[in-house]
Amino acid sequence: MRLAELSERSGVSLATIKYYLRQGLLAPGIRISATTAEYDESHLRRLRLVRALLQVGRLPVATARKVLGHVDDDSLGRTMRLGAALWELPHETEAEAEQDESTAAAQVEVDRLLGKLGWDSAREIGALSPVHRSLVVAVATLMRLGYQWDAELMAPYAELMHQAAIRDLDFVETHPSEAEKVETAVAAAILFRPVLDALHRLAQEEESARRYGL
Repeated sequence: MRLAELSERSGVSLATIKYYLRQGLLAPGIRISATTAEYDESHLRRLRLVRALLQVGRLPVATARKVLGHVDDDSLGRTMRLGAALWELPHETEAEAEQDESTAAAQVEVDRLLGKLGWDSAREIGALSPVHRSLVVAVATLMRLGYQWDAELMAPYAELMHQAAIRDLDFVETHPSEAEKVETAVAAAILFRPVLDALHRLAQEEESARRYGL
């Protein structure tokens, strides 16, 4: 397809597509003349992912470029490729950088939780992961406020999240190519979160109504 058709099918303006091309967010098309290039379905997929990163995830262009660089790095296995891309997404790891008793206690409970669940890969990666650090920061904050979130309390929530992760990856597996799988997983990390947050709140409202009435 030509650039005009790519714009029409994607709903992205010509000017925006040209901007994405200049910024390296979208791969160039195949040149068929000095002024004309052909684009394919992979460009449509990439446009959806770019829009998810920039418009929903509100990532700076430079950060989005790093995420896409990991998505395209086929020298890595799928887990490392996806992990590297997701680690580039914003994480709330700097909210409480101080190392105090609550942080140390939170680290102990997170380590106990991962051991209790048998999440060996997460334990092995440990502090290298911004997601791991975010969990420690969140638990430490709860502890400072007097909520003693220990491994036993967190385990049922973690098991529910594991079921959600299974469904996420089952959805990813419905896509045929490796590139589509990784792109979909990254897009889902951004696009599914508002849905899951809203479902969680609705579930709380429903359970409250069942227990206590309206």
